[in-house]
Amino acid sequence: MKYFIGPMSKNVVDAIIEFDGDFGFIPSRRQVDYNGGYVNNWTTGEFAKYVNGRVLIQRDHGGIGQGYMHDGGYKSFMSDSKYFDILHIDPWKWYSKFEDGLQQTIDYINYVYLVLENKDIKFEVGTEESIRRFEHYELEKLLSELEKSLKAEQFENIEYAVVQSGVGLDLGKRTNTGTFNSDRLGKMVEVCRKFDKKSKEHNGDYLTKKEYKDRFDLGLDSINIAPEFGQIETLCYLEEMGSDIEEYYKICYNSGRWEKWVDKSFKPEENKEELIKICGHYVFSDSKFIKIKPDIDNKIKDTITDKLKELIA
Repeated sequence: MKYFIGPMSKNVVDAIIEFDGDFGFIPSRRQVDYNGGYVNNWTTGEFAKYVNGRVLIQRDHGGIGQGYMHDGGYKSFMSDSKYFDILHIDPWKWYSKFEDGLQQTIDYINYVYLVLENKDIKFEVGTEESIRRFEHYELEKLLSELEKSLKAEQFENIEYAVVQSGVGLDLGKRTNTGTFNSDRLGKMVEVCRKFDKKSKEHNGDYLTKKEYKDRFDLGLDSINIAPEFGQIETLCYLEEMGSDIEEYYKICYNSGRWEKWVDKSFKPEENKEELIKICGHYVFSDSKFIKIKPDIDNKIKDTITDKLKELIA
């Protein structure tokens, strides 16, 4: 499975379920969680029931500080372990010091395996560069220490390790940022192979076909794509909304969910359409947006399907 897609909306979920391709879902805690999320207001159980085993589901960025309200992540993992296939163990947003993040990773895996007694679920470890930069030798140390600290069967259930290549995302400009470092990515892929783990890169949005190919030629196993799919839907709405765009802007602005994607120099009133492109997918389930939303679900799903076809062509 090369591509894991963020379930940015019900339309994205439906398009992928209906598409005959090998894709996985990667819901973040803000999108889908035990107490709901911004994607169709689904709880973890409701989302899993809707997907109904038709597409593999992996929790993306599970752990402390990853939900809307700060918590330790344990309630979320308790629910995830009942319904999802893979859990991304990611304490690194809260623990930037290596030893602390390592210990919390061990604690989470033990919690799922020993306390919740789920011995079949798979794991992903590590994190993306925007949360904490890893060098290849740190990834090697992480996997080595996990192998020493966990039971053999627990370590075997770590299916993926996150690798980094120096890139990030700019949602406003809809571009992949940073400088791709093939040598760095290649070294991290080799570390994964040394420990018999699959390599997965995050922030795979807005890449060209050649840029995907270059990564897979280096041995990368899988890549995550998320905001780009939400923006496909946002752009479809912008094409159809006319005078309602101003109301769309107000809903997005008031949500505040655009703020983490821009710096202090960003001026919302002067960049309304850019703000919508950044934030539009966060409010698809907002009751105010539903009142003004154009009835173009089929167009949206067709456009998403075109992107899926492009990925596997």
